[in-house]
Formats: sequence, structure tokens, C-alpha cells
Amino acid sequence: MDHDSDENVHRVQITARGAKAAIEINGRRVDPGALSGYTVSHREGEPPQVVLYSGDHVETIFESMARVAVAEVPDPGPAAAVFLAAIDAEELERSALARPDLGTGPHSLTQAMLTQLVEWARGV
Repeated sequence: MDHDSDENVHRVQITARGAKAAIEINGRRVDPGALSGYTVSHREGEPPQVVLYSGDHVETIFESMARVAVAEVPDPGPAAAVFLAAIDAEELERSALARPDLGTGPHSLTQAMLTQLVEWARGV
């Protein structure tokens, strides 16, 4: 397959320095404020694929022909709702009360519950 003639393949250059990146597509610089990040993936026999995430600003140089797609960062709300709906309130309270870092000040139980939920979400 001749990827150079594929209309979905564009010349991409990424120069990243620390938390900032300069991205050019077909020689035209992408406004850094228009992006929150990007990913580069590559499968043997295919051109690399670059996904640009709209939003903010990423030292590595990547220069190649690649398929370019623009994606939105997924809304975490639905996944969080499913996670929270599966929580056993009694188990959450028991776990929060048993935490060694449970304080005695105002909102300590709420803080312990939130910390417990974060740990469970991370699989800890």
C-alpha cells in the first residue's frame, strides 16, 4: 500500500520540550493553546497514527508520515456514576472508620470516605 498517496495521511512533526510541544501538520503549526495533548501509536505495516486532544499544551522529536485524528477527552462523569453506584455504603463507612489516617476534626469522616473511594477507584 502506498501511504504517501493516502489522503488521510499527513506529514507530522512533533517537537516536545518538557510540558510544551510544537506540532506541525503538513508544514502548518498547530496553535499550542488548542491542544491538551497527543498520542502517537504505530502498528507494523501501517503508518503511525497521531491523535490530538483538544484543550491545552508536551523533549522528544517525532517526524514521520502519520494518520492524524482529533479526539475529545472523554467525560469522566458516566464512568464515575457507574463506579459510585456499585459502592456498598456500609462497606464504605466501615472501611473509612477503620482507616489509620481518620482524623478527629470536622469533615474527617467525609475526607476518609473520599480517600477510600479514590483508593478503590485506583484498585488499591
